Amino acid sequence: MILATSHSADALQLAQDAAKAMWSRDHVAQGLDMVLAEVRPGTARLTMQVRQDMVNGHAICHGGMLFTLADTAFAYACNSYNFNTVASACSIDFLAPAHLGDTLTAEATERALGGRSGVYDVTVSTSAGKTVALFRGKSARIKGEVIEIHKNISPQETP
Repeated sequence: MILATSHSADALQLAQDAAKAMWSRDHVAQGLDMVLAEVRPGTARLTMQVRQDMVNGHAICHGGMLFTLADTAFAYACNSYNFNTVASACSIDFLAPAHLGDTLTAEATERALGGRSGVYDVTVSTSAGKTVALFRGKSARIKGEVIEIHKNISPQETP
C-alpha cells in the first residue's frame, strides 16, 4: 500500500503513479519481498523482513541486502517527480547488525535538489527502532520520464 501525506494532491498522485509504474518493473524489490509502504515527493519508505537467504556466514543480515533495501528506497524517492533518475554515487555506513526475522525499514529523504542532481539520505532501522545503516545517495536525472504523461490540448491551443 502506498500512503500519502502533506503535499499537493497533484504532486502526491504523480509520485504514487510513478512508484506504481516502477514497482511493476522492479523484480529485485519484489523478489526480496520488499514492501513499498509510502511515497511522497522526495521521500519513500520501504520495509523488508530478513529471510534465511539474506543471512551471511556470521549469522547476520548480509550488508548487500541492507544496501539493496536502502538503494531501493533512494530510487523511489528520487524518481517521485516522474523524471528518470539514477544513482551517480552512493555510500553506506553499517552501524549495527540485523538478524534473521528482523523487519527492516528504509526511509529515504531528499536533502538537496538542484538542476539534474540531488542528494538523499536513507536510514535503515529495525522495527525495534535500532538504526542499522545510514546511506547517502547522489542522483542524476537522465532522459525521459518514469511514466509518459499526455497533455490534452484543444485544437484552439495547438501552436
